[in-house]
Amino acid sequence: MRGSCHCGGVVYEVDPPLRDVVACHCSQCRKTSGHYWAASSVLVERFRLIEDRGLEWFDSSDMARRGFCRDCGASLFWQPKPGADPSWTPDGPTMHFSPASLDQPTGLKIIAHIHKEDRGDYYEPEGPPCAAQPASGLHGSCLCGANQFSLSGPMGEVGACHCTQCRKLSGHYSASFWADEDSVTWKAREIREYATQGGGRRGFCPVCGSSLWFRAKDGDFSMEAGAFDRPTGGRLTGHIFMAEAGDYYRLDDNLPQAQHWED
Repeated sequence: MRGSCHCGGVVYEVDPPLRDVVACHCSQCRKTSGHYWAASSVLVERFRLIEDRGLEWFDSSDMARRGFCRDCGASLFWQPKPGADPSWTPDGPTMHFSPASLDQPTGLKIIAHIHKEDRGDYYEPEGPPCAAQPASGLHGSCLCGANQFSLSGPMGEVGACHCTQCRKLSGHYSASFWADEDSVTWKAREIREYATQGGGRRGFCPVCGSSLWFRAKDGDFSMEAGAFDRPTGGRLTGHIFMAEAGDYYRLDDNLPQAQHWED
């Protein structure tokens, strides 16, 4: 089975059997993906890099590193470091990879949600989101801290996008909210931009690969909800491009779903 980033700078193959998908809501996965991350895994002996010209690694902790494409910012891999807790890899070294980066269909399914206590406050891992919490200001950052920013709150309505582009780049599916780009205050800024086929541009951190924002061709600007610290005052309100959703998950939040941009 073949997978890739959005621009083709990283291409890989994995041979079954593949572990079913685990969705992680820890702050690291949220910062990296811009919402939350999902991963399948395979023994490294059944993982092959076909193209690695865009591959960049970031040491996200003493225990693991994360792989992303330096050209488009796609969040692709998570790998325990040698000497990490052996209970993570009882059968040998493993590579964890985004099922959203695989060519569809995958035949996989989500079997668990982990670190749910660390989720963003604008959604629930399972079931409908709770009411938005008060928030007068928003503060966010990428995973490594090279980008730190703030703007007035609350976050308000958050929309999830399941298009192929958003899935490939985020590593699962994206969640973002509209913002005034001129109102964003940057305490630290190190951005790389990726020009999408539709004329938009995506901003991500070139050091850790965290997804940060999207500027549409017409100038509309949105920021990734997962990049912000709680409380946000946000609430997930709906899903778009469900016609391109991954085959490994099913939504159970009872929110409106559009098959394309709008129905």
